[in-house]
Amino acid sequence: MKIAHILLVEDNEGDIFLTREAFEESKIKTELSIARNGQEALDFLFRREPFQQARRPDLILLDINIPMFNGHEVLREIKLDEELKKIPVIMLTTSGNPYDIDKAYRQHCNSYVTKPLDMGDFLRSILKIEEFWLQLSTLPK
Repeated sequence: MKIAHILLVEDNEGDIFLTREAFEESKIKTELSIARNGQEALDFLFRREPFQQARRPDLILLDINIPMFNGHEVLREIKLDEELKKIPVIMLTTSGNPYDIDKAYRQHCNSYVTKPLDMGDFLRSILKIEEFWLQLSTLPK
C-alpha cells in the first residue's frame, strides 16, 4: 500500500503536534510534511530551494492565518498551476468567517473545516479528514 503524503501548512506548534498525533493513530500509513508559512509552502510545492527533491503531496491541509503569504494567497497559487491544482486542498483553520469560507470556495478549495477548540474534537476532525480523503475518496495520480 502506498504511503499517503500530506502537506500541513500551519504555524501553530500545538496544532502541528495534534495533527501529527492524529495521523500517527490513523488506519493508513502517512508521511506528514510541514510548512510553517506561506512562502515555505509555495517553495515546497514548486520544488524551489531547499525543496527540489520534495515529493508531491496527495493532500494539502492549509491554514488561512499563516505568515508571509496567507492561506488564500497560497490556495490561489496552487489552483492556478496545472500540476498542483488537482491536489485536494482542505482549508483547516480557526476562521468561521463567512467571507473566508466563501473566498476559499471561490478559489476552488476542496473542503473547508473550522478547527474545533477542544483537543479531542480536533483529533476526531483530523481522523475524519483522513477517513474521507485517504480512504473513501480516490485521489488523482
